[in-house]
Amino acid sequence: MDTSGTTAVVAEPLKRSWRRHSDEFRARVIELARQPNTSVAAVALANGLNANMLRRWMRESEAAGEGGAQLRDVARPAFVPLPMPAQPSLPMPEQTAVRVEVEIHRNGTTVRASLPMDGRSAAWLREVTA
Repeated sequence: MDTSGTTAVVAEPLKRSWRRHSDEFRARVIELARQPNTSVAAVALANGLNANMLRRWMRESEAAGEGGAQLRDVARPAFVPLPMPAQPSLPMPEQTAVRVEVEIHRNGTTVRASLPMDGRSAAWLREVTA
């Protein structure tokens, strides 16, 4: 097939043009994205933006000191001190010594012991009953 006599028209690829957004638009979208309980991705999608681009704009505005960090701190404080009323002191219950009564039967011999409830008594019981 001879194609030398025909001239083929080839369409040039479209040049990609970058969208330019005004500073007012950026500020409005960033403010919407910084609201409490708001998804950055949802705000970006609703405004025809890529979520990564909106996040980059948010970082850039914070770096420029446009009050982004202050707005976020006001929206969600980290600590809120609350006054606590003084509780009346409750009477302490009387401390009664808790004792354990042990009775051990071995080879016709019975040993009875009244032991205080503490670590030493527990160790003694483990050793004797082993």
